[in-house]
Amino acid sequence: MSESKETRKPVTVVIIGAGGRGYLTYAPYAKKYPEQMKVVGVAEPDEKRRKMIQEEYGLSLENCFSTAEELFSAPRFADMAFICTQDHQHIKHGLLAMEAGYDILLEKPISADIGECQKLNQRARELKRFVTVCHVLRYAPFYQKIKELIDRGELGEVVCIQAAENVGYWHQTHSYVRGKWRDADKTSPMILAKSCHDMDILVWLTGSTCKTVSSVGALTFFRKENAPEGAPSHCLGGCPVKESCCFDAEKIYVTDALTGYDANGAGWMQKAVTPSGDRESLYQALSTGPYGRCVFRCDNNVVDHQTLSAVMKNGVSISFAMCGLNSDNYRTIHVMGTKGDLWGELEKEKILLKPFGKEPEEIRLSVEETVSGHGGGDYHMLSEMFQARREGRDSLTGLEESLASHYMALAAERSRQLGGKCLDVDDFVTQREGTDGR
Repeated sequence: MSESKETRKPVTVVIIGAGGRGYLTYAPYAKKYPEQMKVVGVAEPDEKRRKMIQEEYGLSLENCFSTAEELFSAPRFADMAFICTQDHQHIKHGLLAMEAGYDILLEKPISADIGECQKLNQRARELKRFVTVCHVLRYAPFYQKIKELIDRGELGEVVCIQAAENVGYWHQTHSYVRGKWRDADKTSPMILAKSCHDMDILVWLTGSTCKTVSSVGALTFFRKENAPEGAPSHCLGGCPVKESCCFDAEKIYVTDALTGYDANGAGWMQKAVTPSGDRESLYQALSTGPYGRCVFRCDNNVVDHQTLSAVMKNGVSISFAMCGLNSDNYRTIHVMGTKGDLWGELEKEKILLKPFGKEPEEIRLSVEETVSGHGGGDYHMLSEMFQARREGRDSLTGLEESLASHYMALAAERSRQLGGKCLDVDDFVTQREGTDGR
């Protein structure tokens, strides 16, 4: 007989990196479901952020550290470590956590280096550590329903999938032009940093790994040569086209009805600009900081659009497109099989199932199920993860399971660099083992 909520102890957690994912997304789960999770410590270099999470969750001072290295050198005082630091730190912090005795939740991507991914996986096996990778879309009710329809044969044999990730212009400029993921050499290529979620979903829905892939794409628009004449380095520095520019930092972070502080308060973007997210602090940060820069005068090098064509090992053909020039931020998918097809849009929680020769069926998911980000995937992931750990089994997105999406994405990026050359993914991985996967 399983333990009841009343007798089961919550999993104790330390948050490594108190930013948008660690502090704003995962930590609040402990408030909503205190019987499942309790935050007991943090490692965060920013003093303001560290103090905010310490006070909000009543953490003892001795369990609050400036760095992950300091926390993991102390005696273990929690069950799990949530690794929510920057991409290039994931392997180092993941290894430290496992060596210190922690099971881990690891933010995606694991690493842009194939050798590092394999090293972490090998060490997790040796130490018998439980590891979940944050491929949260697998847990979203929307994709769970699509997987259910495929597995029960509603479409017959799946032949082709077309998918798209439409990155809103405000998200593109915040994260991949002005923000922390703008430089592939310091973080990850965008097909991995942003779209490894999508690669993982394609692997999961097809029940196969990628055989061959070709990809094209570029940084076309957000370039210095496209800057308006006379545009300064920062939007608040007297830009002559400020009023008409939709990428203006003041609009995106403060005045815009969709994304701005004035209409919506401090959201995840505002709190990335400044920990407090208040209006005065925003203006101060935008005046001289990275998020206030002209989008055509940044040091970004990741693509603003990329497409790939792939064939999975079971013969399913894949077409995927990512573009950062959209008014909204949304994902679509079209799955085609021998007995029917389906079309869906994640953000609308709507699936249209169209069996051949029969009336189509519209499936709308309960909004009550999607109470967290990524179509409900964030909180569903945590719930399933805690259950899997308790039952002594791998989670739906265990470390080894998650490698296939990274191999697919990194091979696609290499293909793009080679002008769209078709690559055999297994050969690519073999060549990159032990080397820099980027």
